[in-house]
Amino acid sequence: MKRPPFFVVLALALVASASTWFYMNRILRAQQIADAAAHGRPRGNLSDLYPRWLGARELLLRRRNPYSPEITREIQRGYYGRPLDPARADDPKDEQGFVYPAYVVFLLAPTVGLPFDVVQIGFRWLLPALAVASVVLWLRVLRWKVSFGTMFVMTVLMLGWLPMVQGIKLQQLSLLVAELLAGCGACVAGGWLSCAGMLLALATIKPQLTWPLVLWLVAWAVSDWRSRRNLVIGFALTMLLLLVGAELVLPGWPRMFFQAIGQYHRYTQNQSVLVWLFGVIVGRILEALSLLACAVCVWRVRREPATSAAFGRAIGLVLALTVVIVPMFAPYNQVLLAPAILALLWSESRRDPILPVIRLARTVGGILLAWPWVATMALSVAYLWLTPSLREKLWPMPFYSNFMMPVFVFGLALLDAWGPGPRNLREGAARE
Repeated sequence: MKRPPFFVVLALALVASASTWFYMNRILRAQQIADAAAHGRPRGNLSDLYPRWLGARELLLRRRNPYSPEITREIQRGYYGRPLDPARADDPKDEQGFVYPAYVVFLLAPTVGLPFDVVQIGFRWLLPALAVASVVLWLRVLRWKVSFGTMFVMTVLMLGWLPMVQGIKLQQLSLLVAELLAGCGACVAGGWLSCAGMLLALATIKPQLTWPLVLWLVAWAVSDWRSRRNLVIGFALTMLLLLVGAELVLPGWPRMFFQAIGQYHRYTQNQSVLVWLFGVIVGRILEALSLLACAVCVWRVRREPATSAAFGRAIGLVLALTVVIVPMFAPYNQVLLAPAILALLWSESRRDPILPVIRLARTVGGILLAWPWVATMALSVAYLWLTPSLREKLWPMPFYSNFMMPVFVFGLALLDAWGPGPRNLREGAARE
């Protein structure tokens, strides 16, 4: 089949990405404001960065405990516009407490002396820049060499990808973590193992998003300790500095952190994607099976060099596993699916022979990936005819694939990594 001209592909990518931003700014936001007004829900700055920034400011400048109920109430005044009232049934359940390791304050330290409005503006520019950089970094990790035009289209789509746009709008630190992991992978691929270990340690500000990759990279390094030990040393030394530094500024913080985590899960009742889809019992079984299958798959390539395509695909597979087993299903966490999706696109572009059932599964996965863009374009076109009642019914459309897409990406990545084997992957990289 003849490929469409580049300018057609680029135009479609620009329209698709623009529709996501239009949907977020003009349709979803309008629905959220109307819903909040109807139920008396408070609306403040609604920036996910704010609780972390305020906690860091109060700890570093005033030596106040960011995990304390007093700081939580102050966070609510800024985030929601007023403290939450448990007596109000319609008030949000998320208390927006400081649910991060205390050493996150070191990353935010340069901003604590600035007004939050200034910090917000800087973050609004930083996150899209990181999104652009992530495309370049993940392609390097995967050893996929593409033309400048193809990379430009990928960048446009990344900037308009629903999980990325949601993360940028909410100013979510998950995007920063994803970029740190991309930088870690690129450093490993480039042979800068000490730097990779440092970036991996910094990414643990969200430990639930990083522990699977930490385990995999440590296993990979141990399998050839003499040449790869700098990765573990860089990680261990950086973690030691972060942990000791946090203990110096807030003695006893681990206990407070774990208590905050327990409270967070109680008032949010977060679940993994698999538990949400299949229930607690079946979901937990599938989580264990997914973890086991991924472990067996990456164990096969533990001796592969970081310059191999097999290594990059293993990172993508581990991050896809993270998205399906982590006990939260917010769409912005799906930015971690980027390397697995790129690896699948690369495999598809090579047109390797695959079983018809896998071809069908890839087609379904492609539809799930494209659905948010299809939905946002349709809603954007129909914007002038969206009455408040119609908008209330149709606004969830772009999120319909939110739960199934990570499952398909992980499953396809598992099949893709399991089937060809490391040798074939290296040969594929050489052909590219």
